[in-house]
Amino acid sequence: MIGWDTERPPRVVAFGGGHGLFASLKALCLLGIDPTAVVTVADDGGSSGRLRREFGGIPPGDLRQALVALANPADPVTAAVFQHRFPGGGDLGGHAIGNLILAGLTDILGGTIPALDHAARVLGCRGRVLPMAAQPLDIEADVAGALGNVVTIHGQHEVATTRGQVRRVRVNPADAPACPEAVEAVAMADALVLGPGSWFTSVLPHFLVPDLANAIVSSPARRILVLNLSTDGETKGMPFEGHLHALAEHAPALKVDVVLADPHIVGDHTGLSRAAESLGGRLVVAPVAASDGSPRHDQQALAAALRGVLGTG
Repeated sequence: MIGWDTERPPRVVAFGGGHGLFASLKALCLLGIDPTAVVTVADDGGSSGRLRREFGGIPPGDLRQALVALANPADPVTAAVFQHRFPGGGDLGGHAIGNLILAGLTDILGGTIPALDHAARVLGCRGRVLPMAAQPLDIEADVAGALGNVVTIHGQHEVATTRGQVRRVRVNPADAPACPEAVEAVAMADALVLGPGSWFTSVLPHFLVPDLANAIVSSPARRILVLNLSTDGETKGMPFEGHLHALAEHAPALKVDVVLADPHIVGDHTGLSRAAESLGGRLVVAPVAASDGSPRHDQQALAAALRGVLGTG
């Protein structure tokens, strides 16, 4: 268990993007924790991609999702407004209102951080949402095709939807500065929660921004890795121990304390346990999947599992 002051909730930083980060943030809030979300900033598809191409700046979609996850549950209407998408075509068709609000706030307030902090106040958020880098990034990946040939593909959307096997990812620019507030949050943290989420486009990119990667690796905080519930999409056909091997290849200095996995994905524990041990940690198996059979984490179940590995009582 972590030796923090039991008179205060632990300071927890959660990393990722999209639906995976949403689940971990909701679970942490259920534990009475006010987490800091550190969010990927390479999205180039959908509404975020359109706003990024038209106005520049950090894509807002994953940041919006994290804000909504931390929003005051007593005001569901405001959260629903942020999530609402305009139907049909035209200039507004497909845009989430929250994306437009964040783009407008960034323009008015002169930066992403002030925009996120203001939006958090509007939504009554607990915790804070921060981008992982101080500028938008681009992802490229080496992908093996059906014939074994390796090609390089560009863009988060292309990587996330590829039919090939992703071998390695990079971000451009490779020396992008980390968000200083995110680095500070990591330095102050009692625990760091990595995943779940799209492995190559939401989880691993945090280790491709040098200052943020150094902060995570050198942090004295407990590091908890939450595995996904399926191997579809960019990890199709990759065994779950392969997820850990890919993490080790992209962040060779990283050590973790706990790898959290649902029993339905583990099967024989041997390979996954060895992979967890190779990262310096131990495998913890707990039921965290939604009961409807979908590859989603149940927020209450994930909260219960995290309570056990965080030592929050």
